[in-house]
Amino acid sequence: MGHVIGPYGVRGWVKVAPHTETTGALADYATWWLARGESEEGVAWRVESARTHGDSLVAKLAGIETREAAAALKGSLVAVPREALPRLDEGEVYLGDLVGMTVVNRCGESLGEVAAVESFGAHPVLRVATEGGAERLVPFVPAVVDAVDRERGRVEVDWGLDY
Repeated sequence: MGHVIGPYGVRGWVKVAPHTETTGALADYATWWLARGESEEGVAWRVESARTHGDSLVAKLAGIETREAAAALKGSLVAVPREALPRLDEGEVYLGDLVGMTVVNRCGESLGEVAAVESFGAHPVLRVATEGGAERLVPFVPAVVDAVDRERGRVEVDWGLDY
């Protein structure tokens, strides 16, 4: 749901770049899980205080009392337990759930598998890994994405193999 971009101030606060639809969404959770990488299990941290700060979030985590301790968390991924997330309505999907899905175009051709969902500003982008080891970037926008079939584990797109 975000990542720590560095310390904030001198009293152990961290600055977080949120990967959420609204900047302050992470502030609603009492516990965050921080991990150095996607393969790491992570450690639970109680959030003592959090607030938006421009396009980022600043937070005070229990047990982090100095700027140096906060700086040591730089680069950590921020997550919350799945069961704490709001229920999805029909047609909605969490972007993280797209990872591992097969991407298929309107001709039925497989473009590969979603390796990651990136955000470069305007909209999310699917990083799709091909069988040959290459990758392609596919915009995750209504003009390109026809459907997301969670049950079948596939994203259906209007995108050619030669794009």
